This record gives sequence, structure tokens and C-alpha cells, in this order.
Amino acid sequence: MRKLAFLGAAAGAGLAALLASQRSQAADRREPAVAAPSPAADINDVYTWMDGPKLVLAMAVSAGDMGAQTFGPDVQYVFHVHSKAQLEIGAPDTGIETRVLCTFASDTSAQCWVTDGSTVKDYIAGDPSALTGVISQSGKVHLFAGRRAAPSFFNLQGLRATAAAIKSRFTQNPPVQLDASGCPANLSDAEVRGIAGLLDDPIAGQPPCGAERDCFATLNAKMIVLQLDPTLVNAGQNAVLGVWASTHAAP
Repeated sequence: MRKLAFLGAAAGAGLAALLASQRSQAADRREPAVAAPSPAADINDVYTWMDGPKLVLAMAVSAGDMGAQTFGPDVQYVFHVHSKAQLEIGAPDTGIETRVLCTFASDTSAQCWVTDGSTVKDYIAGDPSALTGVISQSGKVHLFAGRRAAPSFFNLQGLRATAAAIKSRFTQNPPVQLDASGCPANLSDAEVRGIAGLLDDPIAGQPPCGAERDCFATLNAKMIVLQLDPTLVNAGQNAVLGVWASTHAAP
């Protein structure tokens, strides 16, 4: 399964400024009909940020994982990192590409390659499940992989209440008038604050989240987190990285 999951990029004054901010391109939860070998191949989110001078790549898979899913040899995980001279909105796969490919024999046995075409820039292998993870011989790659709390936040009950309030308001007088951009133009400040406030409160007893404000509060995901020396993936004096991820059935 190949899916565009994220574009993270920002212009900066050098390597220290790479990915100083991120822009989410897509996120999803649970695709039961997806053509993937297992839920562990279903990408939920991809994140990237700078941790001091290091680049961090993180991939969340297997949404709602409560312990049944494991990493295994049937899936390959790939981060596609594109080094660019300048920011290109909507163009994550331009620039000079470096791939970080990871495979798992089990939850406690993983290996990852940092590759430029057929050239292997770095390699890491070992047990990634401990909090300390595993570090490559060069010290330039640090890997953790395991089950963690879902990093996303979603107030499903608040969204439902907000949608219902907006729909109801369109049936009332005075009629809602839309501006050129399609946004309501004649709602009072009190109405706007009241509708927006619905996102702050849960509605007790509504499935599947019950009274939780964060519908993902009790959910987990399988996480792959890599910390890299940016010289492995950045070309020359480029100051922008485009990042996306894919999963594949192992050959």
C-alpha cells in the first residue's frame, strides 16, 4: 500500500532550521478495506520535527491498537525524505530523495537502511522496543519502535455538537449570509463563541468515546520513531526537507 501521508517542510537559514514547522497533508484512522497485508501496514499519521540538531521522523500505524498487532516480516516501512533548495507547497516528492527503509522480524528485532539509490549511507539493527531504542554504529541513526498512546487529539462529541448547531442555525431567522469565501458573514460574536465553545465539551454517553473529550485518549498506535543526523538526508546547503511515507508488502 502506498499512500501520501505528510508533507513537512520549512525554509530556514541552514540545517539547524530544517523542518522548523510542519504542515499536515493527510491523516486517517482505520481502513478496514485497505489492500494491506495487516493493520500494521495502515499509516495513520507521519510526523517530522527537529530535536536540536537532529531530524526526527515518526510514523504511526495500526490505529486503535490495544495489543493484538505486532510488527512483522510481511511489511516494509519507508520514509521518503526529499532535500530541496526552497519550499514547494504541494510537492513533497521533488528534490533529491533519500529513503529510510525499515523491516521487522518481530517487535524486538528490526533493521533500517538509509539509502541513496543503491548506496547505503547508514544501517541500524537490534531491539528497538526499549525506551532507549537502538543506535547505529556510526551514532547517526537512533531507532525506537513500539506501542504508544495515539498522539493525535480528536473531540468527536464536540464536532458532532458543532455540526448540529451549525445545521440548526441555517434553518433559523435571520438567514445565514455567506461571504465571498463561503463563510457565514452575519453571525454575532456571541453566536460564534457559543458554537466554537461546543468543541471544548464532551457529551457524556455518546459512543464511541463516552465522556472523553479526546476520542483518542484511550487508543494506542504502533510507532516507528527515527532520529537522524540531517547530513544523511540533506544535500549540500539545502534548507528544506519534504517528507512522506509508504508501507509495502514485503517481497
